[in-house]
Amino acid sequence: MNHIKNYCRFFALFCSLTLTTSCSFAQQVVTDDFEGGGTITTWAGDDCGINTSFSNPYQTGINTSPTVLQYNDTGGTFANVRFDVGTNFDLTVQQEFSLKIYVPSSGLTGNQPNQVSLKLQDGTVAQPWLTQSEIIKSITLDEWQTVTFNFEFDSYINLDPGSPPPVQRTDFNRVVIQVNGEGNNDLVLAYLDDIDYYEGTNDGPVYDTLVWSDEFDLDGPVDPGKWFHQTLLPNGVSWYNGEIQHYTDRIDNSVVENGVLKIIAKKETFTDQGETKNYTSARLNSKYTFTYGRVEIRAKLPTGVGTWPALWMLGKNINEPGAYWQTEGFGTTPWPDCGEIDIMEHWGDNQNYVSSATHTPSSFGNTVNVGGQTIATASTAFHVYSLEWTPDELTFQVDGVTHFIYDPAVKDSNTWPFDDEQYFIFNVAILPNIDPSFTQSAMEVDYIRVYQESALSLNNPDELVESFLYPNPTTGKVKIVLTDPSVSELSIEIFSEEGRMVKRNRGVVYENQVEIDFQNYPDGIYFLKYTYEGKSGSKKVIKR
Repeated sequence: MNHIKNYCRFFALFCSLTLTTSCSFAQQVVTDDFEGGGTITTWAGDDCGINTSFSNPYQTGINTSPTVLQYNDTGGTFANVRFDVGTNFDLTVQQEFSLKIYVPSSGLTGNQPNQVSLKLQDGTVAQPWLTQSEIIKSITLDEWQTVTFNFEFDSYINLDPGSPPPVQRTDFNRVVIQVNGEGNNDLVLAYLDDIDYYEGTNDGPVYDTLVWSDEFDLDGPVDPGKWFHQTLLPNGVSWYNGEIQHYTDRIDNSVVENGVLKIIAKKETFTDQGETKNYTSARLNSKYTFTYGRVEIRAKLPTGVGTWPALWMLGKNINEPGAYWQTEGFGTTPWPDCGEIDIMEHWGDNQNYVSSATHTPSSFGNTVNVGGQTIATASTAFHVYSLEWTPDELTFQVDGVTHFIYDPAVKDSNTWPFDDEQYFIFNVAILPNIDPSFTQSAMEVDYIRVYQESALSLNNPDELVESFLYPNPTTGKVKIVLTDPSVSELSIEIFSEEGRMVKRNRGVVYENQVEIDFQNYPDGIYFLKYTYEGKSGSKKVIKR
């Protein structure tokens, strides 16, 4: 875990939102790793045993931390654990909370839904539960997983239906965490770790521009301008990992039909390169490479013990015989030095469990850098498998739910070969344990899309030393607050999401603030570019 990187810092505004009032900022950190690196000192349990320095009994997957919080509901009707913060949460600045959780199936009784809820309350009133807003998320038993709660975009429940949306509230100062609901006397044993309140806006890259995609909307063979069929047996007789199929360039094994790419694994006798095998499939290499961005792939997976579908990436510089970029003269580096990013892997003998992993010189093959989640309809419905790749970390999700973040504390050639271009591989492999009754099954891909930063991205350096923007999203006015007291006037340009300039004007800075009115603008995403004596900055604004 990289605790310092995951700390959440937010700036609580102690001033009125006017240009005539001075404003000061206090930095608040809300996090706990239960190893002395946290800021939460007010942990308490209601009808629930709590131990904030419990030895992690499941040091596996995404959490090998030695110490966790033990949550022990021994049958309390309203069991939960909670903590208070000294400064109320400002959900106009940040809306997202995150935690890791492990619930062993052996620690449960009853038939309650497997879930975890995070509730925000006003802990200063006599009956704080009456003020609460709650988000409930499903969880998977017997594995560590990261669960996020976003009070702007997730579905929430206000105990008082008359309460405004949580992002409009300023009275929340308590966080309540509850496992498997309330109003019952069932037992629950759970473990929590890495409680964090994440920054919601204006930090990190914003991957908002579609730079490459394939929508698979033209029936027939795959687009040869975008894809290469990798068919050469890399060691002359077989593929790696014990795979027993031939990959072919036939439409029998890869074809676009009705707007969907189908990679079809089949049981059939096929001879190629002097080798006869009893199964065929396809392995596609993209002719597109990139560094950093967000990848979204909407796919439905095949079935059958022994099938091994994957949506993944390799360094453009890999020297694997027969790989597209190796044939183009870029093959200079062996695996795993080139780096491998597995966006999605699925094994037919573990139906509905999907995983993501990284392979680097520091850990490869049976890598320790892996995480996953159960998707009940992995092979019967389409799901969006996504990767966000920044210079600092790799985040893997299914349908927006995070199950693995790769963020090594030390980034060097052994742990982080991910600052160079990578390309995509789509394939369905066949393993020796293939079910004898297997005949064929397909991985279907609806689309693949890659997003990167635009020229108007928030990641442009903020050369005005430091600035903040609030409220965001907005229904009207926003304010830019500058920490440089010498700034008296800004040149401001407003751009639409498509990059079209909407307005240019000058803004007078008073008490380190300048106000911009979006009230008459259509709802959508805008970018502010502002300059001062050769220095520049940019911010993204969401108008609703």
